[in-house]
Amino acid sequence: MSWKTHVTVAAVIESNDRFLMVKEHASGKLVLNQPAGHLEPGETLVEAVARETLEETAWQFTAESLLGIYQWHQAARQRTYLRFAFCGSVSGHDPQRELDDGIVAALWLSREELHRRSMQLRSPMVMRCTDDYLEGKRYPLEIFAHLEEIPMMLRLLGSMR
Repeated sequence: MSWKTHVTVAAVIESNDRFLMVKEHASGKLVLNQPAGHLEPGETLVEAVARETLEETAWQFTAESLLGIYQWHQAARQRTYLRFAFCGSVSGHDPQRELDDGIVAALWLSREELHRRSMQLRSPMVMRCTDDYLEGKRYPLEIFAHLEEIPMMLRLLGSMR
């Protein structure tokens, strides 16, 4: 049996005591989530969260800090998710932009509205990320190191010295 972790990113964005959320179709249900999605080949985590936010909400997102790293095992589907959540700010909204497949709407909700809709949340990570944000958890983006593969010939030359 092979095991695979799903690496995802999410943006926690607050403005005027409201959080930018997406209403989306997932696993046959209509759910609420932060703008989020999978890391794609060749992307950094920061690039991925900016792309996902734009694709799902039509807002340009600038990550300012890491909020946290969350691991969740979804027993019903036998999947494990590793979520890198970022907080930051948005600008440059394009209301004419078409949103990703499955996204019904982008909306701004208060923490209380999210709590009242807790049965609609896509995963327990949604409320945990929101609460961690409100508690002031932040880590500098400098914590990340994005390394490119060094071609084999350069490694060989380096080992010969």
